[in-house]
Parts: sequence; structure tokens; C-alpha cells
Amino acid sequence: MTISTANIDELNTTFQDYEPRDILKTVLTDIDNVCVSFSGAEDVALVIMAWKLRKDIPVFTLDTGRLHPETYAFIEKVRKEYNLNLTILSPNTESIQKLTREKGLFSFYEDGHEECCGIRKTEPLRRQLGSYDAWITGQRKDQSPTRADVPVAQQDTTFAGPGKTLLKFNPFANWSSAEVWNYIRMFELPYNPLHDRGFVSIGCEPCTKPIGPNQHEREGRWWWEEATAKECGLHKVNLVGFDK
Repeated sequence: MTISTANIDELNTTFQDYEPRDILKTVLTDIDNVCVSFSGAEDVALVIMAWKLRKDIPVFTLDTGRLHPETYAFIEKVRKEYNLNLTILSPNTESIQKLTREKGLFSFYEDGHEECCGIRKTEPLRRQLGSYDAWITGQRKDQSPTRADVPVAQQDTTFAGPGKTLLKFNPFANWSSAEVWNYIRMFELPYNPLHDRGFVSIGCEPCTKPIGPNQHEREGRWWWEEATAKECGLHKVNLVGFDK
């Protein structure tokens, strides 16, 4: 089987017993025009696993303009240490200025995070993915209620360029947080120091806080909103079936 000749159901059936590295190897062998997403958090495991298979794999990260200083420093550390082929995406300056002029710096606390995330994340991602055939993310089923049914392979109609088909692969979909961290520690990968201070899921500084014992890892993201609304637009398809 090759990815180009299989449908999504066939891919997920084939991949259900694969380890993440085997999924990545298959994807990177069959698809040339593919890129990897890097959030500056524990998905460093995904980035380095892919890098070991293809040293020139395009990697991108979203600089929203509001990340923690530790996240910026970590991204740069990984870029230099592995000589990553890294693209840093930035939001449209005029859109940011319009939002902050009309609503201030913290409008997301009052009317939800979607507008801000749309400008700072979704629009830059759309620009990035429009010319690609596939992208790879670190999504896992155990991350949140909205990701409980995340498949290994899916068709991404949200970010496909005009007239193009875009595939999305989530090699860690069936891994747990513990398995990701076992990989990070086993291979002594660098990681965001915020993880040592109680931050598990890490996003923008105003929208991320540490979690306490027995709290779910996404509790620290957009903590003022319902758990079933905790997607920023990058993985909007995960919200299908949830009332908002």
C-alpha cells in the first residue's frame, strides 16, 4: 500500500498497529511535499523523530507575538541544536493592529479566543499549508475531549489550497502523554522549561497557566471557557459534534 493509492479509512486501518516512527517513515517516504508543525511544547518529540528520518524536513512554528519568553528561547535552542529547516510564521500586522485598536489587548477574556486565534494562528497557518500536500501534527487522543476521536490520518479541507487535497497525519494520536515523555527522556531531548513549572499544554502567555494535581493537561488553556470549546482553529475539525 502507498498513501497515494489508499483512502483515509484504509490508511487508518493500516496505521492502527503502527508505532509513530513507522507512521512517519511511511508518510515521509510516500509524500515529498509535507511539513511538520512545532508548537514549542512536548511535540519536540515529533519534530525530532521526523528529523531523524529526513534531515531537511520542513518544520514550521507559529509566532503569535504573545508566547512565553521561555517558549521563544526553547524554539531557538531546538532550531540551532538540530539545524532545523524551520519557518517561523507571523500574523498579519494590520489585522493585529485593528483588533487591539478596537478591542484592546485582552478581548479574548470577554468574547472568546476565536477571533484572536484566527488572526494570530489560523490565517498564518492557511498561508503556510496552501501549497503543501500534507502536514504532520502532535495531536493525541488523550489531550482533551475535543481530541478523543482524533485519527492518525485525515483529510484536511480547512487548510487545503485552491483545487488541492491536503492530508493531515497525527502519528502520536494513540500515544499517551507518558509515552511522549518517555521518548523525550530516553533520547535526552531538550524541552520547554515551563513543563517543570506545572505547564503541560503550552500556548500563548495570556491564555496558558499551570495546572494542579489531578487536573487534565488542557485545563490550563483558555481556562475560562468550556472544555469542549478548547480548540484554537488549527484543529477546528475536532469540534464537530460538540456544542459550543
